[in-house]
Amino acid sequence: MTIISTVTSPEAPAAIGAYSQAVRTGELVFVSGQLPLDPATGELVGADVRAQAAQSLSNGAAILAAAGSSMDRVVKTTILLTDIADFATVNEVYGERFTGEVLPARAAYQVAALPRGAKVEIEFIAVCGD
Repeated sequence: MTIISTVTSPEAPAAIGAYSQAVRTGELVFVSGQLPLDPATGELVGADVRAQAAQSLSNGAAILAAAGSSMDRVVKTTILLTDIADFATVNEVYGERFTGEVLPARAAYQVAALPRGAKVEIEFIAVCGD
């Protein structure tokens, strides 16, 4: 029997809909797409994509920590951008956070819009536990 549990962190924004910040099953944790929201205020952080990408990554890192994982255990990310021209900038910020020998698999897509007018949203799948 597979056990599924919810993961939450007060260090990341609360879910703004009918979903969990993350769900853990076995040795995997699936982190919902993280918008660049300030965890304390719930407000969008920064007007530029660099600041927004950094905040999305920080939010994801907080949830991963709550699940018993970390950024160096991420196996897959998905990046959603409202303008694919921002990819190089987001890739730069992303590269500052993911520096291990084995980097996560990744996909990036341009979308028509994101909640709260965000420019970027990032989701994570990671290994947790021993």
